[in-house]
Amino acid sequence: MKILALDLGTSSVRGLVLDADARPLPGALARRRVVLTAQDDGTGTLDAGNYLACLTECLDELSQQGRLGGVELVAISAQWHSVLPLGPDEEPLGPVLTWLDTRPEPPATQAGPADPDAYHQRTGTWWHRCYWSARLPWLRAQIGSPPARFVGLVEYVLGRLLTDAPMSVSQASGTGLLNLRTLDWDAEACALADVRGTDLPELAPPGWYGRLGAESARRWPDLARARWAAPVGDGAASNVGSGCVDHTRVAVTVGTSSAVRLLQRMPAGAELPPLPQRLWRYRVDHDHVVTGAAYSSGGNLFAWADRTLRLPSGEALDAALAALPPHGGRPANVGFGGDRPPGRRRAGSGELRGLGFGTSAVEMLAGLMRGVCEQVVDDLAALESTVGQPVEVILGGGAMAASRWWRRTFATVLAPRTVCFGRYPEIGATGAALVACGRIADAAMMADIGRTDDQPSPTTA
Repeated sequence: MKILALDLGTSSVRGLVLDADARPLPGALARRRVVLTAQDDGTGTLDAGNYLACLTECLDELSQQGRLGGVELVAISAQWHSVLPLGPDEEPLGPVLTWLDTRPEPPATQAGPADPDAYHQRTGTWWHRCYWSARLPWLRAQIGSPPARFVGLVEYVLGRLLTDAPMSVSQASGTGLLNLRTLDWDAEACALADVRGTDLPELAPPGWYGRLGAESARRWPDLARARWAAPVGDGAASNVGSGCVDHTRVAVTVGTSSAVRLLQRMPAGAELPPLPQRLWRYRVDHDHVVTGAAYSSGGNLFAWADRTLRLPSGEALDAALAALPPHGGRPANVGFGGDRPPGRRRAGSGELRGLGFGTSAVEMLAGLMRGVCEQVVDDLAALESTVGQPVEVILGGGAMAASRWWRRTFATVLAPRTVCFGRYPEIGATGAALVACGRIADAAMMADIGRTDDQPSPTTA
């Protein structure tokens, strides 16, 4: 058996073909960059039609190369929190709001949850602009035509390819409208969002699998009989791909953004343990949850610095960073993209301080990169408080694979904890594949974990 793993991210769409053990097959990777519209007013949007085109181009490329033969299962890692209003004809009424968009705010005339702590414990979220409880009323006020319903980006693109595309409990938990214990839409959250059941996607039951529609099956005949597993939120998939699947290991992932997360087994219907006020909690599937914190700054901060500060590249940049003394960077506030929940800072809150005419671009970059490391510390301590012991930290994601200096800095900032490095960068895709195969428990054994100064494994490109 072969597995097709799709990673539907914020900055790119990727398709990888894996073997039955979720190991990547050499050369079986297709990737398309997507255009994210990000502005200082808080805009963070994607074009749904262009995004669907990127996905179909990846599938076309793999098909033309003969890579899809023998694929029996399709696994999907997809970004959390996105929302797209659809009209009666199922066409988008505007762009996709991504997690990066900080414009929505709860209506000033509306009261929030009756008991904010109970709401947080039930949904794992807050009444915050990142979640549909605040986003849907804001969207209604922005668009000219009343929406027929709302979907996430992954439900939109799969709805164009499959016979049906219900929302997985993992994706639903990222909306902030799901009761994490009962796995039904939360009545109070839906009231805040002013939605009824028909306004929201159908929820996928346990064991759901999708199939390609007739037109898609003609286009990709090798996938005509493949089962499509319910999508997994990208953060949850990354934890599994990093081998962080119990209370002893926490994943610190840096891709476009960054996050710190702990995965635990908590079946549907079971009473959930208390959730610290500063942390969120989402579903991985019907049997597992992931608890943690996320930040708007990560690899996107490096990308901004790279195009703005005229940095050296490749080995020259590595050498320049390595030559800096400890704490050699400039003080920085990394709120360029604003805060993820529960924070409230808007986009455009970033700062660099202590600059002089002798300050180098590399010193500014080092301050920004260290700032990304330091934002994790307090939330990591809050996660450790939930398990009553120190944890091992596994660094992962594309940005971690690209920078040995950044990995070493994380190890310094998070000391005295043991900090290791997941060398394979495609952790989201492989994690989604292991979830789809029901092999979450095997992930710790299968992860490629080494020292922070190790070179990453070669990519499948």
